[in-house]
Amino acid sequence: MNLDSKVPSGPLKEKWSKHLNDIKLVAPNNKRKHDVIVVGTGLAGGSAAASLAELGYNVKSFCIQDSARRAHSIAAQGGINAAKNYPNDGDTIWRLFYDTIKGGDYRSRESNTYRLAEISNEIIDQAVAQGVPFAREYGGLLANRSFGGAQVSRTFYARGQTGQQLLLGAYQAMMRQVNKGKIEMHTRHEMLDLVIIDGKARGIVTRDLVSGEIQRWMADAVVLASGGYGNVFNLSTNAINSNVTAAWRCHKRGAAFANPCYVQIHPTCIPVSGDYQSKLTLMSESLRNDGRVWVPKDKDDDRHPNDIPEDERYYYLEEKYPAFGNLVPRDVASRNAKIVCDEGMGVGQTGRAVYLDFRDAIEREGKKAISDKYGNLFEMYENITDDNPYEEPMRIFPAVHYTMGGLWVDYNLQSNIPGLFVAGEANFSDHGANRLGASALMQGLSDGYFIIPYTIGNYIAATDLDEVNRDHEAFDEATSNAQSQIDKLFEVDGDKSVIEFHRELGQIMWDKVGISRSEEGLKEAIKEIQDLREEFWNNVRVPGESSNYNKYLEFAGRVADFLELGELMAKDALHRDESCGCHLRAEHQTEEGEALRNDDEYSYVAAWEFQGVNGELQEELHKEDLEFDFVELKQRSYK
Repeated sequence: MNLDSKVPSGPLKEKWSKHLNDIKLVAPNNKRKHDVIVVGTGLAGGSAAASLAELGYNVKSFCIQDSARRAHSIAAQGGINAAKNYPNDGDTIWRLFYDTIKGGDYRSRESNTYRLAEISNEIIDQAVAQGVPFAREYGGLLANRSFGGAQVSRTFYARGQTGQQLLLGAYQAMMRQVNKGKIEMHTRHEMLDLVIIDGKARGIVTRDLVSGEIQRWMADAVVLASGGYGNVFNLSTNAINSNVTAAWRCHKRGAAFANPCYVQIHPTCIPVSGDYQSKLTLMSESLRNDGRVWVPKDKDDDRHPNDIPEDERYYYLEEKYPAFGNLVPRDVASRNAKIVCDEGMGVGQTGRAVYLDFRDAIEREGKKAISDKYGNLFEMYENITDDNPYEEPMRIFPAVHYTMGGLWVDYNLQSNIPGLFVAGEANFSDHGANRLGASALMQGLSDGYFIIPYTIGNYIAATDLDEVNRDHEAFDEATSNAQSQIDKLFEVDGDKSVIEFHRELGQIMWDKVGISRSEEGLKEAIKEIQDLREEFWNNVRVPGESSNYNKYLEFAGRVADFLELGELMAKDALHRDESCGCHLRAEHQTEEGEALRNDDEYSYVAAWEFQGVNGELQEELHKEDLEFDFVELKQRSYK
């Protein structure tokens, strides 16, 4: 497998502009001759589809939801980063780049991360032009607030619904092209396979989730923007329908899966309330701007939090990390919440929660000011918990949120399969071992609006694309493969529900491939996942039929893929014998419990090549060495 990153030569600040000068172009009258498939309609997929269609390409867009507006990007509430330095507090593109690469524990490509920071300012201009209602200061400038991992205020926001407003901007741009006939929109379609002809991605196979029909779709290039795989843990902040199937089926066709074990644990979620909960609810990281995190110093203190005096509260983040306080990166905040709860200082009925307290902020700024910033988040919290966060602290606990791993891509966001481009959370490229807050929206829109439209044109202009049709044997094989998977699920006819299998897998993943990991636990997880997968294929029950709307069948196919991905994640975590970002190995930590990297042996991207499943998942490891020419690798410190 050739993992050529195709990073341009030259100074870091000039790489992207140099690349734009060097890439090949497709003339306007030729763009209309080419078809592009875009899978996913979130920020990455929606912006890519809109931009490609605006340029003149014929776009076919697919999503599993009943509307493109229901993509999970709407759940990113807190904001989007950019280095415009409106607060005049010292921010620069370099600082945004450095904070991002440092926050990722130096496990991402310098070139990709710098480009992300560089493009960030263009994203804000694009969104404002679309009418996204960013908050503004009294004088009219766009407002900024702080987020974890930074000492400047660079996060633009639309109250507590930034993702939703940005998605509506991309959606409007996309629907404009749908109305013009340049985008062919297919909702409630699930991608089940990738079609490769002469070594190039030339189409996909989908299932119409309403009729059950297996359909073939042909194009000159495919853009995969199907999001992350956090639901392998069963309970996560992801929408219930979020899944790995599209990416995993591409992986099984030869696309390398990079750094699968890197998963973001978000520190600010409403705690688990029961065994049969379907998902977790995220409280935006923006709340840590004004909310103070604490637990009672006395393990046995069962008083109402408002009755616990100041000197009996342990503000552990502020005490341990005075330079950043409550705004340490997510992995640090999550790990410390787990530590205090493991030590018996957790709060609530389960003891698996800490307080996020707005008392001081309300006293300092007034209730109206806090409501203006976070009102809808406070309302959501009260609707779920029946507690009023204006009057008493929120209870929060870490939960799986975002996945940094994904399909391997080069500088052009092209996978190792020519013609298969991967955008947004579905690729691995920008965040390393941990994602800083407010950078998911930044990456999705950067990829879709400002990178894919250039690099996909370069591919089309430089590639000999023979004419093919949907009767090609590769389409026959992919269609047969998708149908046989469906038939196999029905043939099992067991007596255990898909939900039970998903719940059991999620418990294994959370316990042994979650916030902290160990060699012993990872080896146990691999064996337990293998046993669970064998049981699944011998005892799963999938009622109904394939020729109509069948949520059980949808879910079964996704859990089958999770049962393979979960093993790869555990194997990737086991092979990486170091602590790094979100990936804390119990064997590798400082005396103070911080992650301890091993740069000499593990400063690389772990890219896995699928070899098959025969009881055990067969994968071959390939490595892309990470070279740091412009930043110095250091032990992270937020003290």
